Amino acid sequence: MTQTAPSSTFTRPLGVAILAILLGIYGFFYFLGGLLIAVLSSYVITLGGTQAFGFAGTIGGLLIAVLGLIVLGVAVGLWHLRLWALALAVIVLLIFIAEPLFNLAQNVTSAGNAILAIIIPVILLIYLLAVREHFR
Repeated sequence: MTQTAPSSTFTRPLGVAILAILLGIYGFFYFLGGLLIAVLSSYVITLGGTQAFGFAGTIGGLLIAVLGLIVLGVAVGLWHLRLWALALAVIVLLIFIAEPLFNLAQNVTSAGNAILAIIIPVILLIYLLAVREHFR
């Protein structure tokens, strides 16, 4: 009589894996974009451009690069099914839902664009909450 190995309790839902990969790609390009802005803004200073634009662009680019690294960290956390990454993703999705509502209330964007900008984060939020038992 052979013994079977206990079933693995580690299962990564396909949707979480896809979301982690897409977030990783997004965070990587966000990081590169921030570095590019920071570097090009510093060239504006050396080439005789306005110093305020160069300094502000450098600081802004560095902040964007840091945000890109944070997104990359969340992607890695989601890939490894970490509870803190789920909590951070839920917070970000709630912000992504609130922003178009705020823009709609301020008449900044059309209703069609706002509805589309709300639907995708709501679907992702519902999905992440549905698979939350996989996170540890």
